[in-house]
Amino acid sequence: MNFAFPPGPIEALDAFAEVLADAEAGSTHDAFYGRLCFVICTLASMDRAVIFRYDEALRRVRVAGTHNLDISLFEDDEVSVESAPIAREALERDAVIEVTSPDPADLPERYRPLIQQGTLVCVPLVAAGRWLGVALCDRANGDSLNQREQHLLWTLGKTAALAAAARIATFEGERARELQHRIDMAREVHERVVQRLFGVSLALDADGAFPPDARKRAATEIQQALGELRSVVQQPLGRTARPTPTTLAEELSRLERSHAHIGLEVAKEPDVEVPAELEPVAQSVLREALRNAQKHAQPTHVTVAVERTDGVFVLEVVNNGVTGGPRRQPAGMGLRLAAFEALQTGGFVEFGARGEDSWQVRLVVPTGAD
Repeated sequence: MNFAFPPGPIEALDAFAEVLADAEAGSTHDAFYGRLCFVICTLASMDRAVIFRYDEALRRVRVAGTHNLDISLFEDDEVSVESAPIAREALERDAVIEVTSPDPADLPERYRPLIQQGTLVCVPLVAAGRWLGVALCDRANGDSLNQREQHLLWTLGKTAALAAAARIATFEGERARELQHRIDMAREVHERVVQRLFGVSLALDADGAFPPDARKRAATEIQQALGELRSVVQQPLGRTARPTPTTLAEELSRLERSHAHIGLEVAKEPDVEVPAELEPVAQSVLREALRNAQKHAQPTHVTVAVERTDGVFVLEVVNNGVTGGPRRQPAGMGLRLAAFEALQTGGFVEFGARGEDSWQVRLVVPTGAD
């Protein structure tokens, strides 16, 4: 005889194992969180679920996965704890929040038509006090959660948060290794190149005639120093732009909507295509340029131009509203780090004053065979 039991600890453990196996297998974020939404609905008898999480690469909250909901409904929205009070409460309390017959005011205006008369549940994704996201799910019949379901949902949220934290820890470990690599590079330049050139400078600064053999030895030292410097700078710089799930065109469309208050204008050639390998650095430079403009200026107009001619890709961002004169406009650390990312692709980032009250950021990357 077969007995059917409601989902319990065994089923929950199996679900956890499958979710973590997805993470270990390196599945995409959308697949991982989509699977988690399915597990939430299956084990907790929910009808629909959506997960929002903070994306380190995009530096904003984005939809990560859904079940029984069209993910495209959430893809281009600016979501935050300010626009969803139920999410803030769940994260601050690190507890599952349940709302019966939810008030549409509890969610951003665009999502209010999705609200049905039933039970709305918000599950926090929190690990070690770090807010990583939330899962929103609902139950159309309006039944309240029992204690087992409350604990199950909270545990599922912790599982997702720990898996996400593990990915973040891996990335931060990589960044630590990159930083150590750059320190080693600086030490190598100092110990090999600088020491040689310092010796040559002492010889050139000495009083008296400079004998021919000393001149030849100095020339040899300089050539060797240049060779060593070349071998050092050809090593990876240790900072590359993180992969991104979106495209520059999609990001520009989203930013045009979300930055309407500063008059963001995009000038893009009709058929320009961004090479796939340049997508991360192009989006990184774009975000840092806009962040720099809003942090260090009071822009009322921002122009973004994208072109690709003669085997060269160019992204240019110009903002007005520079106060205290353009020469006093600082460049943020993010822009300087983006410049290192561009070097990894064989390109460069330049930034500086343009006109009386404007600031320009320009990414240039050769894309041809040469």
